[in-house]
Amino acid sequence: MCGLSLEANLKPLVQWLEDLGLDKQQIAKAIGRFPIMCGFSLEAHLKPRVQWLLDVGLDKSQVAKVIASYPRISSLSLEANFKPKVRLLGERGFAQAEIARILAIEPNIV
Repeated sequence: MCGLSLEANLKPLVQWLEDLGLDKQQIAKAIGRFPIMCGFSLEAHLKPRVQWLLDVGLDKSQVAKVIASYPRISSLSLEANFKPKVRLLGERGFAQAEIARILAIEPNIV
């Protein structure tokens, strides 16, 4: 896997995704669709994005569904993608709960 370690990269990622609420089939599908995710740092990259989604108003099960259905979201920049688009939705009159619902249903909006 191009210099990636099973112990240092894949096992912690799989465990973290399970803890987030994804089942083994969803994890396999997410990694299969976006294998570069295996090289991302949990602490510096993946956890901040998940925390941001939680802070916006998604619950843990919604975040799990977002990661399972749109794993590419794990690669997007908080500053360049997430925050400006959510800010724009707020400026357009969407309430925070509506924004969370939009992100849960259509995560590719970011």
